[in-house]
Amino acid sequence: MRISHFAFLILALPALAQPALAQTLTPPAPTMPVDPVLATVDGEPIRLSDVLATAAEVIPAEMRAVPAEILVGMIPPEAMRQLVERTITDRALIVAARRAGIDRDPEVRARLARAEAQELTQTLLQREVMPRVTDAAIRARYDRDAAASAPEEEVRARHILVPTEAEARTALADLQRGQSFEDVARRMAIGPGTREGGDLGWFKRADMVPPFAEAAFALQAGQLAPAPVRTQSGWHVIRVEERRRTQGPSFDDAREQIRQTLLQEEVAAAVERLRGSVTIVRVEAPPSGNAPLVGSPPPPPAPAAPGRR
Repeated sequence: MRISHFAFLILALPALAQPALAQTLTPPAPTMPVDPVLATVDGEPIRLSDVLATAAEVIPAEMRAVPAEILVGMIPPEAMRQLVERTITDRALIVAARRAGIDRDPEVRARLARAEAQELTQTLLQREVMPRVTDAAIRARYDRDAAASAPEEEVRARHILVPTEAEARTALADLQRGQSFEDVARRMAIGPGTREGGDLGWFKRADMVPPFAEAAFALQAGQLAPAPVRTQSGWHVIRVEERRRTQGPSFDDAREQIRQTLLQEEVAAAVERLRGSVTIVRVEAPPSGNAPLVGSPPPPPAPAAPGRR
């Protein structure tokens, strides 16, 4: 994929950030107006702030908080020229659209109103929610959940699944005579884990159907179930390889999931709080379709079908 010269210049900005930011210690005296006019389109001024707003759409996120007077010095001249041209193009299209009366089109005005409402809503919720979802709040939720969740046992087991009890007992006898579990599984087993020598990996008690789970969790590491176990899938010969107790995810692993959970909770709480701050009056909706109006006389009875009473 080709990268335009403009995009290349913008992507190069972070490399220029450190020298430019170092100059903030001794800022130069201002040599131009605070927000100078850089161009006009049909008499409408395009100011430096307009060009920097265009730049904010393409510069790296970490640079958007850089003060405008510093950012101007960090943007290469060619990139600044292209930003000005892009801003001029955008403004020219807006002027042309207004000249054509598009801004007075009812459908366009409705879409603009919806876009404005969405932007207002999102900004309001961000201001209500984000101050509450802090690192301290995330840590507190992690500590609360970790304290409330008891460690769970897990086992890693192998099984040989066969259709009949007779085949299961044959497989069990082969294992008791010293044959490799993997070899017997590959030779006789059907179903999950067959190609892996019957290895089912790690699982919790709730992950398996009760008969299988009861048999597996009754065994210690290295033990073979003394009898086949029947489930709806068939007959299983089970051997437990390892046992462990889970401690739950680390804080770093759980951080993002907890953050998303808190965001959802805080958004719901903010919506309820904000709804409660306004006066809501519900009006009965008008009837839809062919539903009769309240108080209207009932329709006349349909005539009887010929030959029926």
